[in-house]
Amino acid sequence: MRSRRATWSRRTGLLLILAGVVLLGYVGWQLYGTNYVSQRRHDSTVEALREEWSRPGGTASVNAGDSLSDAIMRVPAFGDAYAVPLVAGVEDEALASGMGVFPGSAAPGEEGNLALAGHRITHGEPLRDMPDLVAGDLVVIETRDRVFTYVLDTGGEELRVPFTAGWVLGNRPVNPNGGTGPAPGETRLLTLTTCAELFHTDDRLVAFGHLVDSRRR
Repeated sequence: MRSRRATWSRRTGLLLILAGVVLLGYVGWQLYGTNYVSQRRHDSTVEALREEWSRPGGTASVNAGDSLSDAIMRVPAFGDAYAVPLVAGVEDEALASGMGVFPGSAAPGEEGNLALAGHRITHGEPLRDMPDLVAGDLVVIETRDRVFTYVLDTGGEELRVPFTAGWVLGNRPVNPNGGTGPAPGETRLLTLTTCAELFHTDDRLVAFGHLVDSRRR
């Protein structure tokens, strides 16, 4: 009987150790592996776009994962090397490939709201430092033919909303609580959204901006 108990205890211990190793491996993959894969995808997409744009007859977009990308986002406050492709949609595959563009958003430079989503942690984490953004920081969107510059009207952690707060994605977002919102009178808007906490996703951080410059590449 004692031998059976000892054998069972050893087997249980081994299973617990194995489960711990698997869990650590999963966490490590999420925190480091997905970032490595996504950042390489971001870089290759940006490089491919710029190469295509430099050709007189080049196409306007390239494949980024399962989504097409036809624009690049730069945030000078995040450093000179920061460049992330914009991809259609906000599904998991899209957000692993770059900054996701919400369905129904305005195109870069157009009237309406260019609403974007990005991860703060894992999958390239393009908005990890969003809380550091302040009003007045710039967001630059490059396309094949033009460069659009937006200025932020609100800081990166001034507005925190539930993930169900769809008003922030509207063509003319209006805060139902009368608080933080886009600059009044502006019609060409930019909205950045990301998780409010690194390991919890019920709330979103939101920053609003508006177009201040549009010029040919």
